Amino acid sequence: MPLLDRITGHFQDSAQIHLNAADVLAPAIEQAARHMVHCLAQGGKILACGNGGSAADAQHFASKMINRFEQERPGLAAITLTADTSTLTSIANDYAYDQVFARQVKALGQPGDILLAISTSGNSHNVLHAVSAAHSRSMPVIALTGRSGGGLAEQMQDDDVFLCVPAESTARIQEVHLLIIHCLCDAVDSVLLGVEE
Repeated sequence: MPLLDRITGHFQDSAQIHLNAADVLAPAIEQAARHMVHCLAQGGKILACGNGGSAADAQHFASKMINRFEQERPGLAAITLTADTSTLTSIANDYAYDQVFARQVKALGQPGDILLAISTSGNSHNVLHAVSAAHSRSMPVIALTGRSGGGLAEQMQDDDVFLCVPAESTARIQEVHLLIIHCLCDAVDSVLLGVEE
C-alpha cells in the first residue's frame, strides 16, 4: 500500500470511529458531565489516572479543569494522579506498581469526589485497583476504555458511568478519549456558566 494511502486511511478510520462513538456514547458523556458538575458544585474534586497515553489524557483533563477550556471561568478542582514522580516511585518501590493510584485515591479522595479512570484495554491493574479504592471511599467512577471494556466493565456500579469506545485499535480509542475529554470540559463549562441547562 502506498504510504499516502496508508495515511489517508488513518484519517478515514478515525473519522468513522468518531461518528460511531458519537451514536453510542453521547448520552453517557452527558451523564458523566452532569456527575462532574454536581461533584464540583458540592465542593468536590475529580481525580484522574491512567498509564502512558492515558496518563497524558488524565493530565490534559486536569489542566483544562484547573486552568480553563475555551471559556473564562474560575479554576475547577481536579488532580491528576500520574504527575507526581516522587509519590509514584515511592509507592511503586515500597509496595507495588499496581498500587500507585489506589494509595493516592485513599489519601486524597473523599465521599462524593469522582475518579476519572482511563484505560484503553480496561485491564490496567493499577487503574482497576484505583477503581476499587474509589468505591471504598464512596466515590463514583467515570471510566474511559475501549474494546470490550476488560476488567473495568466488571467493576462498574450503579453510580458509575462507563464510556467504552467501540474500537479495537489503541490509537483510535485514545483519539476518541481525547474528544470525550473535550466534550466533558465543554459540557461542564456550559452548565456551570449557564450556557446550557
